[in-house]
Amino acid sequence: MQNESLDKLILVILDGCRYDTALEQLGFLNHLIEHKQGRLFQVRAEMPSNSRPLYEVLMTGVPTYQNKIYSNLSCQRSEHVSLFDLVTQAGGKTSAAAYFWFSELYNQAPYNIKTDRMQNDPSRLIQQGIFYSDDTYPDSHLFADAHYLLNSYQPDFMVVHSMNIDDTGHKYTATSKEYQGAVNRADLLLAESLPDWIAKGYQVIVTADHGMDGFGLHGGSLEGHRKVPFYLFSKKSQLISSEELSQLEIAPLCSFLLGIAPAETMKDIQHLWEE
Repeated sequence: MQNESLDKLILVILDGCRYDTALEQLGFLNHLIEHKQGRLFQVRAEMPSNSRPLYEVLMTGVPTYQNKIYSNLSCQRSEHVSLFDLVTQAGGKTSAAAYFWFSELYNQAPYNIKTDRMQNDPSRLIQQGIFYSDDTYPDSHLFADAHYLLNSYQPDFMVVHSMNIDDTGHKYTATSKEYQGAVNRADLLLAESLPDWIAKGYQVIVTADHGMDGFGLHGGSLEGHRKVPFYLFSKKSQLISSEELSQLEIAPLCSFLLGIAPAETMKDIQHLWEE
């Protein structure tokens, strides 16, 4: 039975989308911000600014030196309480349309494409998931996967994680027209998705794990690596007084938006409501 006490949330992660490019190319999202339909915050990503460690940071709020997901090669289950744990413990439903590293972190590792691509098991942390393992998996298909999960299972918390921006940035660099175009195309997909999700009663976050530099790299401490956008479409957004967020604050903020208590290992975010 659906838990009616949770406030439903979709977390979109545009892998590799840097803050300044989001301002330039996410026209639909920025239109909504301009007309005060949501809020935009700047997030400073944790280091190392690599994907697998930062997926764990986003889901648990625990920094890399503690969560032990030290690199993209750390193929193991998360050892910390994640948002998926909190939602399922509260009786809620979880889903993910995401890269296979999410399956490895929260369901089982290593990933086997023959058995793990489509998952539907209420006993797992990600109860329903569609996972991809090819970095060129089209974002259009990924968003279609998300729509299928949402309409079939009505999750209380769903992660939608795209890879085409990151893949294009590595191939052509963040200064290329190809990278700008990949971010621009993500905006088109969000324009076709966001109004439907909000009409169905979902709060929506659009953010990134890390950015990208002019050499087609990330992982370090450059501003291009660490500055990422955080768009929030929720009636609760006006309660936040700060204009910038730490990436460690995103997991407890998601807990607040969902209406559930954060894990003890998550950062205290009481200061976000103070004037």
